[in-house]
Amino acid sequence: MTTAIDRKAPAAGGQLATFWLDGDLYGIEVEHVQEVLRSQQLTRVPLAPPAVAGLINLRGQVVTAIELRERLGRPPRAEGTDAVVIVVRLHGEAVSLLVDSIADVVDVDASDFEAPPDTLEGPARDLIRGAFKLDGQLLLALDVGKAVSA
Repeated sequence: MTTAIDRKAPAAGGQLATFWLDGDLYGIEVEHVQEVLRSQQLTRVPLAPPAVAGLINLRGQVVTAIELRERLGRPPRAEGTDAVVIVVRLHGEAVSLLVDSIADVVDVDASDFEAPPDTLEGPARDLIRGAFKLDGQLLLALDVGKAVSA
């Protein structure tokens, strides 16, 4: 019998690109990551949803920038603190995720995958696929597809 949690679990172990956001460690599948950039100039989009921080020019390509703090229900980044940009590619389209800082690429094993923690509340509950325990640190696996859809 397959449970909802089983369907959310990665099919096999793999690599996650990890990043920090509001003191928590998150990860996304490496195959989705196109590149990581330092803070980029954002062009605001009038009447856009709050999670859309703006647009960036990536070598002539216009890419939407999603503020993950907003999507995950976290407080805004401190004034004067630059975000790191993770450009992900989904279904042939590039989208950028704004995070606090980039961490390492880590190997994870599907057998270590667990349901999202019960303490996870609000909008983050729908965007986190589950968690991995890494040397005393909880790594939250972000559902990139859900994170970039408005």
